[in-house]
Amino acid sequence: MATVLNNRSVLMPWKDPLQAKIPEIRSGSMGAVYYGQRQSGDFYDFLQISPRRVLFGLFDVAGDLKLTRRIIVPLQEKFRSLGPQLLQADDTNESEALLELWIALNRTIMKSAVSGICSCPAFIGCFDDELRTIWYVNAGHISGMLRDGEKIDELKATALPLGLFTHSVPDASIIALEPANAFLLVSKGVVEARYHNEEFGIDRVKEYLQEARFETAHETCVGVLARVQRFMGTAPTHNDVTALSVVRSA
Repeated sequence: MATVLNNRSVLMPWKDPLQAKIPEIRSGSMGAVYYGQRQSGDFYDFLQISPRRVLFGLFDVAGDLKLTRRIIVPLQEKFRSLGPQLLQADDTNESEALLELWIALNRTIMKSAVSGICSCPAFIGCFDDELRTIWYVNAGHISGMLRDGEKIDELKATALPLGLFTHSVPDASIIALEPANAFLLVSKGVVEARYHNEEFGIDRVKEYLQEARFETAHETCVGVLARVQRFMGTAPTHNDVTALSVVRSA
């Protein structure tokens, strides 16, 4: 079950209507955690497409929660309905499927937004539990992080944010998860967390992932959010603060 790290650092079930069920995988674990009550447009989702494939996404719809819900609901409905159609078959080209999904999600946002445009940085990935790979589209989101041994690789943007342009052309990339590798994705609220005039920043996320050696994705998510809280010296309530992870067993 998805969980919340509340202001007293107690893990609580996520009661939001957009609840996502985090699948179990044979080669390791997947997890996602957000801190406290959602205030704006962050949401994550997971879909078990087949015994080998899991589709996941982390989205950051611009605006507060009341304004973004009119976009989040149809966006998630499209993600959940079209994703399985595109990725169900064993011989599916995952790269092409993710690009088609990106185009459909982009249209959905622009159709749902009051003004016709609404920025939505997003990271959409498809994990293959047999090949231990993640195909992904990073649509203007904070870079994903891959820990491969002692090295940290940044998974930078391969597309513009969703919801801005009708004819933007996205691109997809792939990573392989070797034993004991860890993938970590955090929201803008993590990177922009402040203590006085200093941001937590992407370098501290890298430093955390370099040091963390948790066995599960859930622990990896909880750990980075706890580090943000320690850095700020208080509960992070400035924005949605969210983490998503995939960890392969050693």
